[in-house]
Amino acid sequence: MEEVMFHSSSFLLPADETSEKRYALIVLNQNLPRFTPLLWQHAKLRLCADGGANRIYDELPLFFPHEDALLIRNRYKPDVIKGDMDSIRPDVLDFYLSLGTKVIDESHDQDTTDLDKCILYIRHSTLNQESPKLHILATGALGGRFDHEAGNLNVLYRYPDTRITLLSDDCLVQLLPKTHRHEIHIQPSLQGPHCGLIPIGAPAARTTTTGLQWDLTNTDMRFGGLVSTSNLVKGDKITVESDSDLLWTISIKKQDSTTP
Repeated sequence: MEEVMFHSSSFLLPADETSEKRYALIVLNQNLPRFTPLLWQHAKLRLCADGGANRIYDELPLFFPHEDALLIRNRYKPDVIKGDMDSIRPDVLDFYLSLGTKVIDESHDQDTTDLDKCILYIRHSTLNQESPKLHILATGALGGRFDHEAGNLNVLYRYPDTRITLLSDDCLVQLLPKTHRHEIHIQPSLQGPHCGLIPIGAPAARTTTTGLQWDLTNTDMRFGGLVSTSNLVKGDKITVESDSDLLWTISIKKQDSTTP
């Protein structure tokens, strides 16, 4: 019988409500989700993918309108900035260099995305050699240019053995590898009810779920046929079993419960 892989979005909860805080954060060059300060505070490793550093510099002070912007920028210093360095502004680069941020210029590599480059850094980091391995959260990975978004989804398939969650203000996306059965624990106060299971890359001939408004039972899913979008979660636990890798997505509720 296939091993069960457990999934939780407890990283969206304040620190005193969960002990599951072993993750790395990657900030991409899109608008910062409202829960970015919470994720940043509890991350073990913080990376900006190229122009993501502009977002931290420009947008994070806006979350703290009553505090001095320079103090916020000093407090929220990335550990690493990595990418092909075609988007980061010179003033932002100089600022973080002055604070001691490690900058890795990989402009010679045009075959991988900036998200790819940051994930490889995390996978090879000392922190990731400990157990359990780091869960990687990537903000700004959804929305904006579709080719960027498609490239970010492709990264999930490139590293199926690494837990990666793509985040926007509206939703999250994770890969559910076919090598496991999956048990997804929902935070009802923060997530749902809208969700989806999407077979990208290959058809899914047999998918079975529990806990959804419209459950699947050995259902065939493929582009050009049935795809389980606009489904609804019914409770706080979903199970999924499939003969193909699937993308799982669930909406994130618009409420101010994700501050540090």
